[in-house]
Amino acid sequence: MPPANVLPKVAAVKAADGERLRAVHLPGITLTVRSRRPAREGLPPALYVHGLGGSSQNWSALMPLLDGVVHSEAVDLPGFGDSPPPDDGDYSITGNARAVIRYLDASGRGPVHLFGNSLGGAVVTRVAAARPDLVRTLTLVSPALPEIRVQRTAVPTGLLALPGVVRLFNRLTREWTAEQRVRGVMALCYGDPGKVSEEGFRNAVEEMERRLQLPYFWDAMARSARGIVNAYTLGGQHALWRQAERVLAPTLLVYGGRDQLVGYRMAQRAARAFRDSRLLTLPDAGHVAMMEYPETVATAFRELLANTADAVDTGKPAGGERTDGAADSEPANQTTGG
Repeated sequence: MPPANVLPKVAAVKAADGERLRAVHLPGITLTVRSRRPAREGLPPALYVHGLGGSSQNWSALMPLLDGVVHSEAVDLPGFGDSPPPDDGDYSITGNARAVIRYLDASGRGPVHLFGNSLGGAVVTRVAAARPDLVRTLTLVSPALPEIRVQRTAVPTGLLALPGVVRLFNRLTREWTAEQRVRGVMALCYGDPGKVSEEGFRNAVEEMERRLQLPYFWDAMARSARGIVNAYTLGGQHALWRQAERVLAPTLLVYGGRDQLVGYRMAQRAARAFRDSRLLTLPDAGHVAMMEYPETVATAFRELLANTADAVDTGKPAGGERTDGAADSEPANQTTGG
């Protein structure tokens, strides 16, 4: 792999209206951060972390809905979005958590309202357990926490972790177009991919074409998948479920009934594991509820804040309230990510 400082620039990463992108240089890593201008001074900061194969763009539908509530920033994890690979090649859950912690320490933005989807959900769970001083609340959308019985539809993604599988997959899919690849990803990640607009699909195809030109794209995918599998096998105090039990921050859990990558049945286990949790279940959502039903997720987060504020005012514990509901908003027109 060529060093990060000589990697070619491939096309351009898109920024939605009201967003700006900047590069943050830290020891051993460079992170691209997508941010929105705060609606007013003094808003508490929020940081969003995407899943495997995704990018900070995965949060572009949700962030503007919270403009008057938080000051939003979303990070491209090393090797994804517009962030180059980490110098040490560490794509583990711990390595990504370390990158998030380094950014928060360097920026001085903590404590933040921390969001994570899929792989990002595992990463921010580790961050919240290790550094509770950096986290105000935790919002997890289909977090990649260990499952004893993995869904069959999730097996191919896990197989990317095996040596040689990516090379074999590339050979078998050499003739696939970017459009075919995007349709496959959307079918896997969305509850109803047919609701994605034509513009949203075109944007996703352009992003796929850009990523496929990156010399490190498949390596980052394989190593990150391996990082998830390795994290699932850890025991003791480093086990993800053990760390979930250590999280002190009020936590919002969001699970989709049509999720093909994280089992819907894990919702209740997660609600029991996180000591101060609320559970939002969306029967028609897939793996990326913040992209499919951003209004519903935004409403649930606002309720989390209101409940937390009430608890602070009254001196009562913030936990114990859980919401279940079906979503009725339209899916977002953004690039997909697992």
